[in-house]
Amino acid sequence: MAIDPNFERNREVVENHDGHDVWGPVDRPETEGVHGTHVAVDFDVCIADGACLEDCPVDVFEWVDTPDHPESEIKADPAREDACIDCMLCVDICPVDAIDVDASRADRA
Repeated sequence: MAIDPNFERNREVVENHDGHDVWGPVDRPETEGVHGTHVAVDFDVCIADGACLEDCPVDVFEWVDTPDHPESEIKADPAREDACIDCMLCVDICPVDAIDVDASRADRA
């Protein structure tokens, strides 16, 4: 299942993680939610293959530990989503469609 492109309408911000919003539900370790707004990563879809970290030209992503998550124990966190240049490489390269980038959300973030 891919990230919900309408997560802002379908979810609520439940916490902040290192400067970006986390959209619930969150019930660790099984459910980690969507991290980020402009660059959003559904941690429950992410399989941590690392393609987004390798291909992002402005290093938006960094690894974050998610101990005991059933999909993977690390995730690609949009730690520097404000650096995003909207090139969409991460969206195109993600094998499970866990990432959504929306320039219109950058203005509201």
